[in-house]
Amino acid sequence: MKKVELLSPAGDLERLKIACIYGADAVYIGGQDYSLRANANNFSLDDIKEGCRFAHEHGKKVYLALNIVFHNEDIAGVYDYIRKVVEAKIDAFIVSDLFLVRYIKSNFPVEVHLSTQESASNYLSVNFLKQEKIDRVVLAREVDREGIKEIIEKTGMDIEIFIHGAMCTFVSGRCVLSNYFTNRDSNRGGCAQVCRFCFDIDDEEIPFSMAVKDLNMSSYIKDMISIGIRSFKIEGRMRSPFYLAVVLSSYRRIIDAVYEDKLTDDLLKRELKILARVSNRENSTHFYFKEAGLEDQYYTGRQEISNQDYLGIVLEKNNNIYTIRQRNYFKVGDKVEFITPNMEIISLNVTNLYNEKGEEIEVANQADSIIKMKLDIDLPIYSMLRKNYLD
Repeated sequence: MKKVELLSPAGDLERLKIACIYGADAVYIGGQDYSLRANANNFSLDDIKEGCRFAHEHGKKVYLALNIVFHNEDIAGVYDYIRKVVEAKIDAFIVSDLFLVRYIKSNFPVEVHLSTQESASNYLSVNFLKQEKIDRVVLAREVDREGIKEIIEKTGMDIEIFIHGAMCTFVSGRCVLSNYFTNRDSNRGGCAQVCRFCFDIDDEEIPFSMAVKDLNMSSYIKDMISIGIRSFKIEGRMRSPFYLAVVLSSYRRIIDAVYEDKLTDDLLKRELKILARVSNRENSTHFYFKEAGLEDQYYTGRQEISNQDYLGIVLEKNNNIYTIRQRNYFKVGDKVEFITPNMEIISLNVTNLYNEKGEEIEVANQADSIIKMKLDIDLPIYSMLRKNYLD
């Protein structure tokens, strides 16, 4: 049986590489034009070429989001841009505007995936899209389990579903709050996340917000595989490399355990603990089992506290001396964990620290500084150091 695809966001070249080595089967990226995350670093054409080269070397795929809602003034240059991206060896385009589909499918040997922004929610729409030669449909995030199952059964279409990350308050991303509040077009890459603003209303002491909790489907991966979903998508082109590494490795372990018939309650409990720790929001399953309701949203008293769990990343190894780019405070005596690209989690106590000159230190307290650790374990490059999660 062909495994379900684990699809990761990548906001820049560093994140693409992290995603590829931490368990993603494919990544989706945005170019510097025509994508819905204009405030991400995004990819130049040279970055796209390098990203595709790296991904393909590792047996992964790269999809480019071309998913703004095009206005007349946005069309100039898009066909030439598509040609250049195809030459860079992209594997698929994610589009929301249907005029792009026939052009791409008629001229280039790449896949076209329909973005969730198109809000496909029923099997008649999906069958129409299939006739238009679309290769995959990312269903609207509001379709429930039975709706997904029926669409798959009646269309045979390759279906992609979001499984983790932030959710839009409005219909699959089609929101105009940013247009009104900040003069930035949400549907052309300018979303200011106004739904997460806190508003003072009359004499209420607690500010009002309308944000939704994050999505987390980790407990239901086996069920989602059983109904025939072909791709599991993680949200977050603006997320950090550490967040991607942690989330991807957790879902990789869960997915692999399902196919190897090794999924246990203890494994799921551990991964839920890890996923809850790396997120700074509460989460739910939203529309999968029922209409989303009060318990799936924040109205008042919402707190998003960024954690300082990410301690560093391994840059190189020389014998048993590891060079690490430090991110957050830690010290000798702390219990920490390394997570690795081969899905291992290695717990240890910090027994030594050295600065870049090789001088012994007690505390690592300068973000982005280079430190060294002497370790009697074998760690791959890009292993990440974090606070202890599993005790």
